[in-house]
Amino acid sequence: MINKTVKNVQEALQDVQDGMTLMLGGFGLCGIPENCINELLRLGVKDLTCISNNAGVDDFGIGLLLQKRQVKKMIASYVGENAEFERQLLSGELEVELNPQGTLAERIRAGGAGIPAFFTPAGYGTEVGEGKESREFNGKMYLMETWLKADFAFVKAWKGDTAGNLIYKGTARNFNPMMATAGKITVAEVEELVPAGELDPNMIHTPGIFVQRIFQGEKYEKRIEQRTVRQA
Repeated sequence: MINKTVKNVQEALQDVQDGMTLMLGGFGLCGIPENCINELLRLGVKDLTCISNNAGVDDFGIGLLLQKRQVKKMIASYVGENAEFERQLLSGELEVELNPQGTLAERIRAGGAGIPAFFTPAGYGTEVGEGKESREFNGKMYLMETWLKADFAFVKAWKGDTAGNLIYKGTARNFNPMMATAGKITVAEVEELVPAGELDPNMIHTPGIFVQRIFQGEKYEKRIEQRTVRQA
């Protein structure tokens, strides 16, 4: 069995270049590839197209890449809690393609499945549908959406083995599984890395065939985007 382990994040991202299209897993601040994002910051690569559900917050996650002006285009479903993302969008400094969340997820899944286009009713008759082909099916109008693929997909998992098999924990099983299938090179960072054969095959969410590089991450902050507590 092929050992896909690399010794650290520096080795995993050594061939990321300016102008590439990147997928970054996560939902809000949950299940984001923190180590990979920090390495992108260190490398200083620029003119990136980033595909992610959202862009985190101003001082964490993809928000840090936006602050450093490393992102040329964001393909996302919403702005979220990121004021800098909103500012760059409204000022025209950043090219932004917003998608209904389900459409974004399906475009990524289609990219991984090799399906170049599909039809969905979401967004028909709105700005989302401007310039897109539409077609009627059974008396209802649908928009044609195209697949999304990336040069690199960066995903975060709870456990992984040396063959690249991944298990996500809780809400971190969001955009990570589908993005893992849609990258030319998929890099997985995991909290716990175990030898091949130690994971229960029935619990694996992403088979190792989709993963090219895997490493054990470190120093996870796991921030909470909005903390709500009950008054005593």
